[in-house]
Amino acid sequence: MAESIDTAHLRRKMMAGEKQQLDWDKIRQFWMQVSIDIGAAMLGALTYIGDRLGIFSALADAGAVTSAELAERTGLSERYLREWLSAMTAAGYVIYDAAAKTYAMPAEHAMVLARDDSPFFAGGMIEMIVPHVSIAPKVMESFKNGGGVAQSEYPPETWEAMERSSASLFRHQLIRNWLPAMPQVVAKLNEGGSSLDVGCGSGRAAIAIASAFPKGQVFGFDAHLGSVERARANAKAAGLGDRIKFDLVDCTRLPAAQFDFISTFDVVHDSVHPDALLKSIRAALKPDGTYLMVEVNVSSNLEDNINPMGRLMYSISTLYCMTTSLAHGGAGIGACMGETKARELVAAAGFKHFRRLPIDDMFFALYEIRA
Repeated sequence: MAESIDTAHLRRKMMAGEKQQLDWDKIRQFWMQVSIDIGAAMLGALTYIGDRLGIFSALADAGAVTSAELAERTGLSERYLREWLSAMTAAGYVIYDAAAKTYAMPAEHAMVLARDDSPFFAGGMIEMIVPHVSIAPKVMESFKNGGGVAQSEYPPETWEAMERSSASLFRHQLIRNWLPAMPQVVAKLNEGGSSLDVGCGSGRAAIAIASAFPKGQVFGFDAHLGSVERARANAKAAGLGDRIKFDLVDCTRLPAAQFDFISTFDVVHDSVHPDALLKSIRAALKPDGTYLMVEVNVSSNLEDNINPMGRLMYSISTLYCMTTSLAHGGAGIGACMGETKARELVAAAGFKHFRRLPIDDMFFALYEIRA
């Protein structure tokens, strides 16, 4: 397509009156980059369909199948499945055998797309695609008028997607790897100490802690009613409804000196008032307590984030993290807060001890903070 462009004609037309010569090879290369990104966005819509309709799971369980065989397994339209499978094949998600006309999902791909108990499961992130993109027109208005888009304007599916995206994290990392990096926290919880998850969302972190430390006193607070209701339902389903107290709370006004351990998971950067939040957390900790701040593993500097992770996080930040803070006149820090900003906020809140835990995680940085 690019080769059909009359570059000589365009060069004459566009360079009229301009002093700088354009590099047409660079234009072609960038055109290809944009085309690839547009293709990724369109494929995202199809991965959403594959996740929500269980096609990925069915394909992972089926082995090599034709589109007709997959249609029989799923009860879905063969014609739609064939086109969907073609897109997944072109993207490298699915392997196609041209002779047998069968499609198969490699076991390694299933760990990302189909196995919700896998530490690499991406279903929650995939489910976020449509809610985040659907909110873009409202975010666009904020570009023109200022302010932001409040949480109440996002579709309910947003919270389910967030829960699914973090569930495997808490299942595989929190108890096995993260808490053991802070022996004093493990000791306190084993002795019956108190734990509070601030911005608890659907409660998965609090549920994991309550399950691992049966003597511990476990609490979860959030300012979003829908999340608190999900958390209570999840705790009840896990048989822990009487072990965890989930409440709707303004977390900038926490009860003083009551908790041995406080955690925030991906919360501070999209807080409306992060300064007040951290001061409240400091006041809520017992004198020898520990605060664990988990944030996105990116730099505070744009120049260090010019990579796929930066592309993902700045995009999510614009469509959710930053705008939900600005909607209430907040700080609007955004997802790419980084360690430098985290240290600045923590120091301003009056904490004296800040240590980045020696945990190598692709997506998250963990900060141990003490008074």
